[in-house]
Amino acid sequence: VENLIPDFNGEPHLLREVFESRPEVLAHNVETVPRIFKRIRPAFRYERSLDVITQARDFGLVTKSNLILGMGETREEVSQALRDLHEAGCELITITQYLRPSLRHHPVERWVKPQEFVELKDEADQIGFSGALSGPLVRSSYRAGRLYNLAMNRRNHR
Repeated sequence: VENLIPDFNGEPHLLREVFESRPEVLAHNVETVPRIFKRIRPAFRYERSLDVITQARDFGLVTKSNLILGMGETREEVSQALRDLHEAGCELITITQYLRPSLRHHPVERWVKPQEFVELKDEADQIGFSGALSGPLVRSSYRAGRLYNLAMNRRNHR
């Protein structure tokens, strides 16, 4: 079972209640980089999202997040966000293309080339993520079982 959760405003008792349910994977999607985070996710905070991941990892859970590209971030910012996530304790990462759900939503600022998704997957592997999937149509739940198995294999070989 994979639980995709909000940040619960960082409330420790609410996070602990979810953590104590012991999902196989605790997912909290950061989605974007610090510079545009508040514009894209006004109800959330980048550092608080990283802290949710850290708390889940400290609790012993397998942790996962997602980055969505094409909303105005730079390649360097994506690389830094990957490092931030890994340092926060994130084990699994999915990287995908932003697809504008409606005209009311933020416009697509760029279409990421397939080669960049390949490069980002390789970069995530080099950073040390247990599992990474990267592509224009990858979604946060894509091949969740496969990523979970990668994380468990990594944990068992430490």
